[in-house]
Amino acid sequence: MQGHADSPLTENGINQARETAKKLEHVQFARVFSSDLLRCVRTAEIISADQDVVIKTSKLLREYSLGPFEGKELSYFLETLKKSISYRESLADELRLSHQLHPEIETEENSAMRMITFLRETAFAYPEKNVLVVSHAVIIRALLIKLGYATNDELPHGSIKNTSYVVLDSDGVDFFVRETVGIEKQKKNNSR
Repeated sequence: MQGHADSPLTENGINQARETAKKLEHVQFARVFSSDLLRCVRTAEIISADQDVVIKTSKLLREYSLGPFEGKELSYFLETLKKSISYRESLADELRLSHQLHPEIETEENSAMRMITFLRETAFAYPEKNVLVVSHAVIIRALLIKLGYATNDELPHGSIKNTSYVVLDSDGVDFFVRETVGIEKQKKNNSR
């Protein structure tokens, strides 16, 4: 589990970024922003390699912090936090993002709000422009849920694949999902 822990982009990640670059080669970006974590910066470099833009990094775009669980195996995380995870799953959808699994783990709500703050500032600075923002799966998932694109059940952890992307439109305040690529939205679960 990585969270804020840094790591280089793997060979597979490099190839995935190259595929995304091909998909987006027709889009001219006015600006490119990235999480300051190495794996994200390298992805942004690959996607924007053929464009004359400088990549600016921001800590606001980092993955959500896993505190003491960064660098640990997923099985350890799931076993240690089993009760907290189970409790979170029992909550109404609007409360799940704000549930804190552990005192040293950031809530998904906080990570979504970091992203929204960044996106609002960027939308204001670059109106009517295409801007590439490279970030991480869990914070993007939290953002999409916060924006009302999907519920927690419709967008479970793992449903956002590496180098997936979301096309957002903005009126300067609110954001609207125009398109998603590589995101596996599940059918709505009406059992709650």
